[in-house]
Amino acid sequence: MATAPSVSYSITVRLEVPASGTAVSQLTTAVESSGGSVTGLDVTASGHETLRIDVTLAASSTEHANQIVETLRGIDGVSLGKVSDRTFLMHLGGKIEMASKHPIRSRDDLSMVYTPGVARVCMAIARNPEDARRLTIKRNSVAVVTDGSAVLGLGNIGPQAALPVMEGKAALFKTFAGIDAWPICLDTQDTDAIVEIVKAIAPGFAGINLEDISAPRCFEIEERLREALDIPVFHDDQHGTAIVVLAALTNALRVVNKKIEDVRVVMSGAGAAGTAILKLLMAAGVAHAVVSDIHGVVHAGRPDLVGADPSTALRWIADHTNPEGITGTLKDAVRGADVFVGVSAPDLLDADDISAMADDAIVFALANPDPEVDPVVARRTAAVVATGRSDFPNQINNVLVFPGVFRGLLDAQSRTVTLPMMLAAARALADVVHEDQLNANYIVPSVFNADVAKAVATAVREAARGGAEAAPRES
Repeated sequence: MATAPSVSYSITVRLEVPASGTAVSQLTTAVESSGGSVTGLDVTASGHETLRIDVTLAASSTEHANQIVETLRGIDGVSLGKVSDRTFLMHLGGKIEMASKHPIRSRDDLSMVYTPGVARVCMAIARNPEDARRLTIKRNSVAVVTDGSAVLGLGNIGPQAALPVMEGKAALFKTFAGIDAWPICLDTQDTDAIVEIVKAIAPGFAGINLEDISAPRCFEIEERLREALDIPVFHDDQHGTAIVVLAALTNALRVVNKKIEDVRVVMSGAGAAGTAILKLLMAAGVAHAVVSDIHGVVHAGRPDLVGADPSTALRWIADHTNPEGITGTLKDAVRGADVFVGVSAPDLLDADDISAMADDAIVFALANPDPEVDPVVARRTAAVVATGRSDFPNQINNVLVFPGVFRGLLDAQSRTVTLPMMLAAARALADVVHEDQLNANYIVPSVFNADVAKAVATAVREAARGGAEAAPRES
């Protein structure tokens, strides 16, 4: 699939060009003929003989950006100066900072913010630990915890390389929900150690957001922390993705006029995200689901699953899905299906596979950056197509969910996350798209829709305060 220029590969190139002639037009022509896109052209200095021009452009990859720079270097009369990668500049020195809520300008301020006045507050919390939510940042703080073992689509790159993602997550928490989130990158991938470390730091937070921890360890880590802590633990790669997928599917089914209990759903991917999506869709009413992984369709008779531990995620899938007993490959399973949901690998399906699905098919190809099927190809026969990409309609993006979910949990002072809360979040997100807005290319709202975080937070808060915390935890 050809990749269009993207702002994530945006650079600014400083050039010296002759003040007369056609040098400026040559710059834009050179960029565009090389497949790039000029997004800005600024004259930053001028003399009798030369102009200094900053050209800002978007490319499709780092290699593509380098090729464009070399093309610009080759223009007669042009002198190449500094080349700045705008994405790296945005990360320079980190993307977040801690700021004091109160100025410290006098001895009186110092005496109240710190010693000796702070001791009175400390003793109040010692007498009543619940006061920590009222008198400290705990009331509005979330730890974003990773071990760097499954970062984006980059794999096991370790805690330091994961830090830019965790910073970004913290920035999104603050921007969309006003939550103070802190990146916690752990230099261990031992399950027991991670559980003990998070338990030890938990007193300073009102919620734990697990992020980019590989399966199957992520299941055990989340389960053990939920049992041990009195604050909500939410693995966004699992449950955030699942909530957005359910919301998107709810609206896609409205577009094609089908009911969730009637459709056959085929999923590709049985990892953390796939398992969580499956469980939430089933809780919402999906009765006919088939899952495929790297070894083919998951079914109880598959040799690698016969006699497997029933507590494992894959055996659970085998025991709770595929009532028709379908075997074979993903391509076999998808024939006649109403819905395809992919959270796996690129280029698994083609045009023939999508055309073999049921009429008014729904395709969610969410592998990033390259989806399971080219969305342009899928849209030729499918009624609704969604991806994880920002350059196609219907982007399934977790930022639609996690800020609002945690805002609701913190406001309700919830001690856990339950299935009813997640179902409520999905319904609320779906309902942000009003009936008069709904169409095949708009089944989820924009991440910049001001109503999103508020609607999700309200739904989660009401579910928590309405007794949902007494409900069984998500299994």
